[in-house]
Amino acid sequence: MHRDPARPWTVARLSQTAGMSRTTFNRRFTAQVGMPPMKYVTDWRLDYAARLLRETDAPLASIARQVGYATEFAFAGAFRREYGVSPGRYRHSAAPPCDLARPSAGEVASSTAPH
Repeated sequence: MHRDPARPWTVARLSQTAGMSRTTFNRRFTAQVGMPPMKYVTDWRLDYAARLLRETDAPLASIARQVGYATEFAFAGAFRREYGVSPGRYRHSAAPPCDLARPSAGEVASSTAPH
């Protein structure tokens, strides 16, 4: 699931991949991780999406597909439920302030001046 978050994961598919029955897989996964498998998948996808929002300028629709949502609308709803803000607002608030993101004119001049 970590290597292919866009795959339509189900408990049946995860348990098959692990070589266990659905019941055994669900019980063991929940005991080891502390949450049911599909809750983990959803949380992991949204955490990955948050990272993509912070670190890339990829369009929201592209990020939605990368993390396993068929539509930007479905992704935005899930993201808002988890983070309390829309993906676009999260991206904007996670971006460094403009004055910190770009060096000042003095910094540019001193870094390009011969030493």
